[in-house]
Amino acid sequence: MNQAIPPTAGTRNDGDRAVTMGRQVLEIEAAAVAALARRLGPEFSAAVRLILDSRGRVVVSGIGKSGHIARKLAATFASTGTPAYFVHAAEAVHGDLGMITRDDVLIAISNSGENDELLTIVPLVKRLGGKLIAITGNETSSLAQEADIHLDARVDQEACPLNLAPTASTTAALALGDALAVALLDARGFGADDFARSHPGGALGRKLLTHVGDVMRSEVPTLAEDTPVPAALAAMTLGGMGMAVVLDAGRKITGIFTDGDLRRALERLGDLRATPVSAVMTRHPRGIGPRRLAVEAVEMMEANKINQLLVTDDAGALLGALNMHDLFRAKVV
Repeated sequence: MNQAIPPTAGTRNDGDRAVTMGRQVLEIEAAAVAALARRLGPEFSAAVRLILDSRGRVVVSGIGKSGHIARKLAATFASTGTPAYFVHAAEAVHGDLGMITRDDVLIAISNSGENDELLTIVPLVKRLGGKLIAITGNETSSLAQEADIHLDARVDQEACPLNLAPTASTTAALALGDALAVALLDARGFGADDFARSHPGGALGRKLLTHVGDVMRSEVPTLAEDTPVPAALAAMTLGGMGMAVVLDAGRKITGIFTDGDLRRALERLGDLRATPVSAVMTRHPRGIGPRRLAVEAVEMMEANKINQLLVTDDAGALLGALNMHDLFRAKVV
């Protein structure tokens, strides 16, 4: 039988203390990022311009915790319109340096600015003609002095109570790198369509790439205005959409007949056997174009508290329809 592992000697198993420590960490790291925002200045703009003017890629490098931050930032740059990749500084001196060209910009991350592996590759990169942006916590460090542009990511203290484990400093470096990536995104005019092309898979891709025309139903039950309600109900049931579209003699949309319209009509009129559908339908139904994003259809439905939406062309002619279940099946919602 499995037994619980006893706490290590000296462990403080106190829930209130844990919450207090957690809040303290968050407050220290939040303060570090806030201070970083206040210090941001011309060197940040210069870094953005240097990358925009580069004909190559952004290479992000670091060691240890800074290496993890560098890897994440390379992914963020790449997904927001700035081609980038991560190179481990220790691997660079054993062959990976060959991936870096004279047209590239190296972003080197080190809190101390004195990391041996980074300082080994920096002269080699500069000899190639590459540019260097250093993100450090020490503007007088060797790495900062070698850099074409230095971005100051210093923090007053780590969130670690021993002031040893990289915590606030790595948060600051990550936030500064994210700020750089987003500023570049904005400068490039990188939009939602561009973002979608970088994220074709998963829920994000479905929301950004799926259009109304991809999920709408082309075969929609339609009714003449003089169709009796019982016949309209039969057509609506057969269509399986909880609605039918009402058209005039010229095939122009005049209304929509839904389950909700039926319930309201029964409460108001009772016997509907001789009632034409035009007397109980919803007039001026909402529509959307087929090239609009499916997620926009969801927003329109939610804003207007409706479950069905007609799909029309620019002239207002019926092309199809969709309901919330169609969007659920397409995993847009």
